[in-house]
Amino acid sequence: MFLSKLHEITTFVFDVDGVLTDGSVFVTDSGDKFRQFNIKDGYALQLAVKCGYKVAAISGAVAESTRIRLNDLGVKDVFMASKDKVATLKNYLEHMGIDASTAVFMGDDIPDMKVMQYCGLPVCPADAVEEIKAISTYISPIPGGKGCARDIIEKVMKVQGKWLNAEAYSW
Repeated sequence: MFLSKLHEITTFVFDVDGVLTDGSVFVTDSGDKFRQFNIKDGYALQLAVKCGYKVAAISGAVAESTRIRLNDLGVKDVFMASKDKVATLKNYLEHMGIDASTAVFMGDDIPDMKVMQYCGLPVCPADAVEEIKAISTYISPIPGGKGCARDIIEKVMKVQGKWLNAEAYSW
């Protein structure tokens, strides 16, 4: 079932903290907060955008640095301070004309549970909480913030024959 679902995917949606980052938030004495992103995830995200996939991020947190990083990769649909991730995803998919069955959502913790159940392919990183692993169609062997986003993007693109195309060699 998992491999057959990969053929249908047109859209990738990611939680941020614990998925695109390892979940650590560094706080300075002045209160500034920093997150660390993985460059391999970044490569895959920008490649997915170049190859025509819709890519979005939905987070309960507010971090302008996250928006800047994702925008730099071509990910323009970044939804911060989401109190209801299902409503945010539904609105995004309706606005973009995307069927939920063709969307991946990668989450790692309880706030992601309902939105993962709404999309067509719920997936998670290796270090997701047990409740999220239990509802995931695929559990990446890679932890959050260490390349798990690339893992699912690469799997979809390989199945669809888009991984090593001409776009793959330009950054």
